[in-house]
Amino acid sequence: MPGPKYRRIVLKLSGESLAGSMKTGISTETVETIAGQIKEIVDLGVQVAVVVGGGNIWRGAHGSSKGMDRATSDYMGMLATIINSLALQDAIEKHGVDTRLQTAIEMREIAEPYIRRRAIRHLEKSRVVIFAAGTGNPYFSTDTTAALRAAEIEADVILMAKKGTDGVYDSDPNENPGAVKFDELMYMDILNRGLRVMDATATSLCMDNSIPMVVFDLDVRGNIKRAVMGEDIGTYIGRDRNGEAGAKRD
Repeated sequence: MPGPKYRRIVLKLSGESLAGSMKTGISTETVETIAGQIKEIVDLGVQVAVVVGGGNIWRGAHGSSKGMDRATSDYMGMLATIINSLALQDAIEKHGVDTRLQTAIEMREIAEPYIRRRAIRHLEKSRVVIFAAGTGNPYFSTDTTAALRAAEIEADVILMAKKGTDGVYDSDPNENPGAVKFDELMYMDILNRGLRVMDATATSLCMDNSIPMVVFDLDVRGNIKRAVMGEDIGTYIGRDRNGEAGAKRD
């Protein structure tokens, strides 16, 4: 039986994915399901780092749009990611998998501060490392955090697990029934076409460091394992077969 295609990954989860069928908050059943899927790939020998968003609790951009100071609102969003990360950590450990939670904002009573070498050592010891509090800086998204951490720990891929979306489309499939799904894209396609996969900063980081991404539907049980094994699911984003990142395809 073939082994995993990727040996060290960053799994990017949106905050909304933890809410399950609810619009806000944390669904313990959903978190449990995600934790079970993470255990499946850890058992395959895959080194797993996780970045979780906070949109199910607070979005920095939303607070800013209502007149709140942007930096303050973003810090609130960082705290939301820590709440989500603690919930995920608890669920993963109940499956018998060792974890370490590292935060970009120090709070030593509940998590380690982010230290790159320590994070890599945890991964080498088969511990799941959860990166919380974003980059520790306002104005940067958790998508950018995923790209930055992936570059720092030399991850093979970023797995972008989406809630109810099975890949990247040329328009919103919920609003346009004729939306076309892409099986494969290059980094510059995301930037040039303004596709809503991740923000431009995160996409540029991935392009500069040649980190591929796979965008897939988290709601389908087993998709995390399928993505790790290299199965043809979702949308693959990276360089083309000639190693070029910048040529825009028609």
